[in-house]
Amino acid sequence: MAITRDSDLHMRRLSRNLGLGVVLLGFVAIVFGLTIVKVERGGKIEAYDHQPRTSMLPPPEAAK
Repeated sequence: MAITRDSDLHMRRLSRNLGLGVVLLGFVAIVFGLTIVKVERGGKIEAYDHQPRTSMLPPPEAAK
């Protein structure tokens, strides 16, 4: 059995590769979309940067 360019094995590999490419592009699109949303709402998202977060500090009235 000679393996030609249009053999069944090549066609199955091509369809798997195309499916995997679509899945990877979908994943990249989701990560990119989440990144854009986080950047646009930068003031509302607090990251850990070795500083106390203002939302975790007690209110000014309780500090007295």
